[in-house]
Amino acid sequence: MKRLLTTLKRCLAVGAAALAIAGLQPLSSATAAPQPVIGGTRAAQGEFPFMVRLSMGCGGALYTQQIVLTAAHCVDGTGANTSITATAGVVDLQSTTGRVQVKSTYVYQAPGYNGNGKDWALIKLASPINLATLNIATTTTYNTGTFTIAGWGSASEGGAQQRYLLKATVPFVSDATCRAYSGYSGLVASDEICAGYAAGGTDTCQGDSGGPMFRRDANNAWIQVGIVSWGIGCARANAPGVYSEVSTFASAIASAAASL
Repeated sequence: MKRLLTTLKRCLAVGAAALAIAGLQPLSSATAAPQPVIGGTRAAQGEFPFMVRLSMGCGGALYTQQIVLTAAHCVDGTGANTSITATAGVVDLQSTTGRVQVKSTYVYQAPGYNGNGKDWALIKLASPINLATLNIATTTTYNTGTFTIAGWGSASEGGAQQRYLLKATVPFVSDATCRAYSGYSGLVASDEICAGYAAGGTDTCQGDSGGPMFRRDANNAWIQVGIVSWGIGCARANAPGVYSEVSTFASAIASAAASL
């Protein structure tokens, strides 16, 4: 779990995954987050059809129409599990129009997960959800640049979970820069990506865990490059979000999904 106190896993006592957009003052125009996302912006209905809200309080994305890709720290081991409800098809969690809710049947947690890296998991659903899926990166080609983050988590550190899906963009932060920040020496550079503004102000937060970090590929299609994992607080200066690097685990994810 987000290395609590010094590090904060982006999950709740009941789950994990959210968008923290705290209106911090920018240090300079070069490091400031774009103004449109300060305070958070709502995603439009249907904008990110692959987004899933999980009942334990995490986020996820449709890897296939019957498998959700999320974070390992959101689940409790591998095995049969019918206790999780996946909600999709809506940006407003209180809306019933277009909402699809399906129970889980099985959970697969990344082998060897111990809270340090390898933060991915798959949730098999009882029936398919007829919505667009999100392709995952299989190479490092898209692991830099500007990324989109989205979730129903806290809109401020320690805040309440959100009714509406929020979205924002964050820039890539190099491993060397990320590790230099206080509290980030434990970054697993081989399988984690950092993203955020030096000035803070835009980030994922509690309740966003397991949700995707994504960007456009060469064909202008969305492609997932990260899974919300951990960070120091939410949207603080010099404290970027840390995401599980999907391309590192692409083959393992595909193999595990094929076995479910």
